[in-house]
Amino acid sequence: IVDTTIQNQVQTVEIVRPKIVQKIVQRKKPIIQDEIRQVPKIMKQYVHVQKIVEREVQIPQVQIVDKIVEVPVQKQVQVPMITKVQKEVQIPQVEIVEQQVHIPIQKHVQVPMISKVQKMVDVPQVEFVDTHIHIPVQKQ
Repeated sequence: IVDTTIQNQVQTVEIVRPKIVQKIVQRKKPIIQDEIRQVPKIMKQYVHVQKIVEREVQIPQVQIVDKIVEVPVQKQVQVPMITKVQKEVQIPQVEIVEQQVHIPIQKHVQVPMISKVQKMVDVPQVEFVDTHIHIPVQKQ
């Protein structure tokens, strides 16, 4: 076992604590005067200007010479050739048979039509009432 001694050192530290004081202070409010001035703004704008320059230009003179050359005209015309071809045609023989057919003649006659109309008639109803009477029979 080893004996150890520990020494505690004590240091004193001074701290300054600020003191808070609340106080109402009166001050004068400044007066602000607004004055609006119109200031022109200068803007640059580019404008294209066409400049006309006159120059002398030499134009060559042109001479037109007409030369007439005769060209022979050749026309080609196609002429159709007519060829004759013989063709055999068979003609069928036709036999005519006459037959008389009797066609009956039809006559149209208008016949009057009799239509029956039903008429409602009230018929009186007769009611028969039968009464049964019992008659005693005597035996002799």
